[in-house]
Amino acid sequence: MARIHLVEHAPGAPGLRLMGLGPNLRPTRGLLKLRRLLNKHAFWAQGRSRQQLRRMLQGSPVVVSLWRGKRMVGFGRASSDGIYRAVLWDVVVAGDLQGRGLGRRVVEALLASPKLREVERVYLMTTNSNGFYEQMGFRAVSSQQLLIRKQ
Repeated sequence: MARIHLVEHAPGAPGLRLMGLGPNLRPTRGLLKLRRLLNKHAFWAQGRSRQQLRRMLQGSPVVVSLWRGKRMVGFGRASSDGIYRAVLWDVVVAGDLQGRGLGRRVVEALLASPKLREVERVYLMTTNSNGFYEQMGFRAVSSQQLLIRKQ
């Protein structure tokens, strides 16, 4: 398998968001590739426009991506206050490369970020990947409920 490169983006991912940069700051049409990855491998994130992805990235202080050559094969982002709470969002790995530790790499890179490293609690929501996250130390909490308000 070709080498997988992990990119830890600056807060707001300006290189990816504005110039489509990938590994080694090379132009790769990264925003288009992120959109393809989400459309194909993340049912919850299908149909996001380029403009919406730009806004999402701009508001994300922690962003990582995985690349195999010029192909984006993994992605994740997080938000946090840096001390009490953080939330992982949009963790995704291309289906043909799942089961090779790439999701773990994404989550570990997010958790190692200075913005998340010392937070009291890290939250995430998942529909069908409980087992994966439990292997990484996350636990279901019966004393809390997820509440959603749609705009």
